[in-house]
Amino acid sequence: MTNQSKIHNPKSTIQNPAIPWTRIFSGTVAIVVALTATLLGGWYFTLTYAVIIFLGQKEFFNLVRAKGIAPAAKTTLAVSLMLLVICTVDGNLADAVMPVAGTFICFYLLFQPKIATIADISASILGLFYTGYLPSYWVRLRGLNSAATANLPLDGYFPSSWSDLFQRTNVSSIPQGLSVTVVTFLCIWASDIGAYFVGKYFGKTPLSDISPKKTVEGALFGIGGSITVAMISAYYLSWPQYIITGAALGLLIGIASLLGDLTESMLKRDAGVKDSGQLIPGHGGILDRTDSYIFTAPLVYYFVTLLLPLFN
Repeated sequence: MTNQSKIHNPKSTIQNPAIPWTRIFSGTVAIVVALTATLLGGWYFTLTYAVIIFLGQKEFFNLVRAKGIAPAAKTTLAVSLMLLVICTVDGNLADAVMPVAGTFICFYLLFQPKIATIADISASILGLFYTGYLPSYWVRLRGLNSAATANLPLDGYFPSSWSDLFQRTNVSSIPQGLSVTVVTFLCIWASDIGAYFVGKYFGKTPLSDISPKKTVEGALFGIGGSITVAMISAYYLSWPQYIITGAALGLLIGIASLLGDLTESMLKRDAGVKDSGQLIPGHGGILDRTDSYIFTAPLVYYFVTLLLPLFN
């Protein structure tokens, strides 16, 4: 072997990381589908979220089975989908369905050939609550004051003029459920993106052992991003005392988004897996992409329906 052949070429070890086109494409498709369903509302929105909840709940029960637990998965899936339908027809009935659904799941487990354990029952009820009941609030949120503006079959909505969506003077013509749902999405995105980039490049203080990559700096910046977006949105929507109401909403969403992320990380850590699934190329499973959304919808719904009117 010649000496020349032994010469090390530094350029040969340089590896340009490939652009994650698969991750970008799948993420773009998911955003387009979510925003389209949100714009249309009605049963279009319900059907889209039924698919998401069905897939997310299956991933949750796969995590549970990894711990040797045998939940009432099929029964819980059926009850959760029924809950979405009821929320679309009348959101007020959903709260009455929840205890009935829990009773039905326990009844089902009692009459199985294998005697159910406390863990089986607990996992089934948690699956109903965590991946069924809480996400169903998105349907309630999108349905706020939307019946009067429906102009498509299946209670759908499509703007008569796109300028209505971007002009503050015409904001009253937009369904409240549509505007609030989009604002919630924007706050969650601001929180996630802000926390990711600041945590990655400037974060030094670990936030929790549950998710070692998360930092205090990233979490604070993410919550701050959520508050900023919410305050701008509150001004755009002409909310009363928009600085206070916007800041309060942004704080709620920022904290709820972070807690949702940590909760799913805790479930995966206990089950001993990195991702909840591999359904979305480059992103993992449905739960990996929607964990920030699970706790936010109920808080936003009650903020808008109970607290916001008090400022008037």
